[in-house]
Amino acid sequence: MVTQAERRSTTIRAILDAARKLFISRGFEQTSVDEIAARARVAKGAVYHHFASKELIFAQIFEEMTAELAALVPPAARAGKDVLDSIRRGTLKYLTSISGDEFRQVLLIDGPKVLGWEHWRAIDARYFGGTMNTPLGRELAARTSAREVEALGHLIAGAISEAALVCAASDNRVRKAKDLSAALQKMLAPFFSRRS
Repeated sequence: MVTQAERRSTTIRAILDAARKLFISRGFEQTSVDEIAARARVAKGAVYHHFASKELIFAQIFEEMTAELAALVPPAARAGKDVLDSIRRGTLKYLTSISGDEFRQVLLIDGPKVLGWEHWRAIDARYFGGTMNTPLGRELAARTSAREVEALGHLIAGAISEAALVCAASDNRVRKAKDLSAALQKMLAPFFSRRS
């Protein structure tokens, strides 16, 4: 026998899955709660029973998709032959994924508008904020302070965020991602050159 909690969970998942497909294909503004309900095969009232607004549905989808994207990057980075190559590979995976058809509309185009800049950045920082600090800290610990490593990590994260927006607007997103990740590697190379 199906429990009330199981029915609730199934309904919520159907709403989120339906909304995600619509947000990806049509965008937040062009998607109505009526369309989400119809695609999820639930009553409109059921949508509002579980989510007070379309924005709250979007926020949960944004969080889930950011977590999915964050899981894609480390395996690509681990394939690098050294720390610079790992950064390039991880950045390339991030840029090609976030600017691709699965993530672009929700994470880059609608995310900042729907969630607001501060909330959007807070979620991004939760999943990606310290990504650069660990490899940078390992490589640069003997030559620089933890504060400088943290500052460099913030600057790199900002550069990668800008690169994602550039890729998303490009006519050839994959080529642009390759160019930008290679440029980041070149830009960082002086920090990793051995000094006597």
